[in-house]
Parts: sequence; C-alpha cells; structure tokens
Amino acid sequence: MFLDASVIVAIIAREPGWEEIVKRLEIADGAFVISPVVRFEAVLGLARKFQQPDKPKSKEAVATANAAVTEFLSAIGSTEIAVTPEIGSVAIETAMIYGKAVGHPADLNFGDCFSYACAKALNIALAYKGDDFALTDLA
Repeated sequence: MFLDASVIVAIIAREPGWEEIVKRLEIADGAFVISPVVRFEAVLGLARKFQQPDKPKSKEAVATANAAVTEFLSAIGSTEIAVTPEIGSVAIETAMIYGKAVGHPADLNFGDCFSYACAKALNIALAYKGDDFALTDLA
C-alpha cells in the first residue's frame, strides 16, 4: 500500500480520524511504500503543526518532524522508492486529469499527483486522508 503524506501526518499528529486510518493500515495487505516526495511533504506538514504560534518559525520544528516521520516509517517497516522519469510522467498526466490547474473536483496538488503516480506505477492501493483521491479512479 502506498502511503500519502496526509496519512502519515494524521497519524503522528493525532488528527481527527487518525484511529480509523490506523485500522485501515492494520488490515492492509502487503508492505507500506512511500517516496521522497511523500517523506518531504509529511515532514513539512508535521513541522507546521509543531511550530509555536507565538514564536518565530525554526529549523528545530523541521528536525523534530523529520525524526518523528523517520521513526514512524521505521516502525511500520515502510520502503522508500525512487521517483523515476516514468512516475514523473504519470504525475503530469494526473495533474492534467485530476489537478488543481485544470479545476477537477479532486483538486490534487503536487504531492497528491506524485502519490497517485507512485500507486499507479506500483499497481497498489493508496492510503490517504480526505476526499480528494476518492474523486479519482484509485478510489
């Protein structure tokens, strides 16, 4: 199962619905897979949550988020794949069909397009939070 960054952030940050996501992952068949794009997006998303609202932004929040994401991915035994030129091409095609730039209701952003492309390239399910991917053919 390919993990979108939204799943990683939701679980680590204990966002509403995180327990249901964990249940879905517990019954998933096969290994968990991510890409460097997912890792990057998850670290930055989590770092935003770690920032103190009354303090200047700091690299410590990014370092803390990176450590948390690394620990989580290690705990679940995930594998990180390389983003190949083929995956990049599928991500562009995805943006042309489901992306923000074309006004599709799925409204997929940069990271979403790459998660979609990775799941498609590997022919595996995609774990995500929210409704965006539900409006694609991966639902």
